[in-house]
Amino acid sequence: MRSRPRLLALVTGLAVMLASLVALPTPASAAPLTKVLVFSKTAGFRHSSIPNGIAAIQQLGSANGFTVTSTEDAAQFTTSNLAQYQAVVFMSTTGDVLNASQQSAFESYIAAGGGYVGVHAAADTEYSWPWYGSLVGAWFDSHPAIQNATVRIEDQTNPSTAHLGTTWVRSDEWYNYRTNPRSSARVLASLDESSYSGGNMNGDHPITWCKAYGGGRAWYTGLGHTEASYTDPNFTRMLLGGLQVAAGSVTADCSPRTTTPPPTVSGSTLRARANNQYVSAPNSTTALIANKTSVNTSERFDLVNLANGNVALRAKSNSQYVAAENAGAAALIANRATAGAWETFQLVRNSDGTVSLRATVNNRYVAADNAGASPLIANRTSIGQWEKFDLVTTN
Repeated sequence: MRSRPRLLALVTGLAVMLASLVALPTPASAAPLTKVLVFSKTAGFRHSSIPNGIAAIQQLGSANGFTVTSTEDAAQFTTSNLAQYQAVVFMSTTGDVLNASQQSAFESYIAAGGGYVGVHAAADTEYSWPWYGSLVGAWFDSHPAIQNATVRIEDQTNPSTAHLGTTWVRSDEWYNYRTNPRSSARVLASLDESSYSGGNMNGDHPITWCKAYGGGRAWYTGLGHTEASYTDPNFTRMLLGGLQVAAGSVTADCSPRTTTPPPTVSGSTLRARANNQYVSAPNSTTALIANKTSVNTSERFDLVNLANGNVALRAKSNSQYVAAENAGAAALIANRATAGAWETFQLVRNSDGTVSLRATVNNRYVAADNAGASPLIANRTSIGQWEKFDLVTTN
């Protein structure tokens, strides 16, 4: 027990350091964020990361000019008291945490233009209050064990996700939801269900979103189960953006986009038309080359769909993404843990049934160089026979 104060001090110190790195400018046209209420009452499971989350938001406030009040006292949910805050955070709340008069006060707060931020188990809260279920966007259903998963960033213009690449690999407890919020909210990030075990949302798995609701604004993320989340600068910066979006201190489009991103195609292979050989990615140090007559693990890739019709190739041999090395000036190699600019390709479907890959980093096509006898490289300005591949789905 004596070690707890020292642990909390360490958490707070780390949060201070991280918060200092994520201060974001406030547009002159928007009212600044000045006061936030963090509510962490639990009537069910209690997350050990709650103190970490409170400390992180307090330090974000110190770095970005807003004060933070933390409480587990539901009696603070009165119309007059809530009116002083631009955003109210439900920090991994669980179960029924507000009585009828407190619920009414919170509804009035949102109707008056207030902001709601839900973190992780905020979706495991107030199941008998339909208004709250619509506010958060979806209720918790189940979760598998904590594990790594690939988060797909669907909106790179939102202030909470603009700092992230197209994909983000991290460890957390990945919630499944009872319904899909996509029709009523702007999905900012979703899970690639092929990258982990236990997803049950049929390939369309939102995990972070925002919406306008009842006169106010709501922002929710299913991330944040682990204590380590709150010392991850990518996560704390996302959380800061969520606070600002909910408070209305930054401009954000939270209108729904109902187009469902296509699912990841697992177990695809590329066969070069130039020599009818399969492209192989044997490891993270050897360049890709079209020189195999049969398909084994090294010749299999996950075709990961990204935003705007782009894709990334994740090698089955090592779960690494294929990169157009040196901005396309060097041979392709499967050696990246996440998909950023160099790992993003436009998938071009040709009239003869083949596909071509154009690296977005330099707008050059990938070629099976030297009729497949040399490593693949993104260095061609047009599509010829060496730039054409058969996309074959395997088991």
